[in-house]
Amino acid sequence: QVQLVESGGGLVQAGGSLRLACAASGRTFGYYAMGWFRQAPGKEREFVTTISNTGGSTYYADSVKGRFTISRDNAKNTVWLQMSSLKPEDTAIYYCAASNFLLPRREVDFGFWGQGTQVTVSS
Repeated sequence: QVQLVESGGGLVQAGGSLRLACAASGRTFGYYAMGWFRQAPGKEREFVTTISNTGGSTYYADSVKGRFTISRDNAKNTVWLQMSSLKPEDTAIYYCAASNFLLPRREVDFGFWGQGTQVTVSS
C-alpha cells in the first residue's frame, strides 16, 4: 500500500513554469513505477509521463515531450513533475499514481492514486 499526496499546483501565465511534487507514504516507494496523469474540464483523464522504479527510464506523452520532466528521489519518497513552457491547454487537474508495472502508461496499470492538484495556465 502507498498513499500519495500531490502539491505545487497553481495559476501561472502561458510560457511559465511550475513544479509539482508527489509525496508517498510507506517504505516501499522504490518498488513502484510512478506516473502523472491529467484531466481537463470536460475531458477524460490522460497520460502525461511515467518513470520506472529506479528512475532509469522515463516516457512522455507527445503533447508534453520536451517541456515536462519527471524525476524521483526514492530516499525522499517523492516524485516531481517539472513543467516548462506551459500552455493554456495544459490546464487540468494533475494526478500522480503508483504502479507495479515497469513503465506503465495505461490508467488500469496504476493501482494507487493521489487526490490531484489543480494547474491553471492563463493566456
